[in-house]
Amino acid sequence: MVSDSCIKLVRQELERTGFIEVINVSLGEAEIQLDTQVFNLDVVNEILKKNGFELLRDTNKKLVEKIKTTVIQFVFYGNNNTSLIKNSDYLSEKLQQSYQHLSKVFSETTGMTLEKYIILIKAEKIKEMISYDEYTLSEIAYFMGYSSVQYLSNQFKQITGYTVSDYKNLGKKDRKSLNSLLD
Repeated sequence: MVSDSCIKLVRQELERTGFIEVINVSLGEAEIQLDTQVFNLDVVNEILKKNGFELLRDTNKKLVEKIKTTVIQFVFYGNNNTSLIKNSDYLSEKLQQSYQHLSKVFSETTGMTLEKYIILIKAEKIKEMISYDEYTLSEIAYFMGYSSVQYLSNQFKQITGYTVSDYKNLGKKDRKSLNSLLD
């Protein structure tokens, strides 16, 4: 789950059964109570899968989902403080584990480095900021933690294939859902 819409959807789908009491739903987690004589976790998993989610039982997969959620919160909802805090420090503090461990588990589980995932998430946020046309490239570079517009532009082109200027001039913006970035 990566947004308030996801939280709402999961809550609605679980409550719709009438047999599952939803105690709390937050990004990446749901706390429920259910009558195991009526429903089991396999049924809950089917409800989640039908809506593009899944029940995670593997500890590494759970950690990866927490990492993804934390990265998205940091990049998209970090109140423009990403330029002041290092990604590794933020993740380590929020998840109470060393960045090296988080990075190793993420890479082994997903086949992508954590650093590359962070860059992909940042690229989507940059696309959003460019589309809204509210900030200069210098401001976007600062907000996103880049040392210069040139560094932002080079990395953006490597990830998207477009220069920042070309992207800005595109008629149809090439944005991706955050869930699809690991596919």
